[in-house]
Amino acid sequence: MIALILEAIFFIWLIVITAIILRLRSHYYNLTSRTKKDKIDDILDSLLDHEKKIETEIEKLKKEIKDEIANSRLHVQKIGLVRFNPFERIGGEQSFIVAFLDKDNNGITLNFIYTREGIRVYTKRVKQGKGVEYELSEEEKKAIEKSS
Repeated sequence: MIALILEAIFFIWLIVITAIILRLRSHYYNLTSRTKKDKIDDILDSLLDHEKKIETEIEKLKKEIKDEIANSRLHVQKIGLVRFNPFERIGGEQSFIVAFLDKDNNGITLNFIYTREGIRVYTKRVKQGKGVEYELSEEEKKAIEKSS
């Protein structure tokens, strides 16, 4: 009787182990069938190589983003507009000044002066909110203030 019980236990054990092995074999086949590799070691090696390439690309992209952020400080980030009337005899505020500045208040001002003869356009360079070659007018200073 004990022998029969032991045989039944071993038979059930054999069925359980066979089911586990078949499931593992199916899983292994699913892993290797999607690749050209036959061994799991080769698959893992190729995954590790792929991961190294991706990490290198990520580091390269991080550096490019850092460079772009540094360069973006030099782009026009602030714009200020002031309308004014430079002459008493011409009605309305048809003249205006536009300031184009970067993050550090470097850039230019464009002065559009409307006269009876036409429109005159003047520019002045600005460095850190102050005129470089020429002194800034009150209207230009207001345009720089408005841009901030």
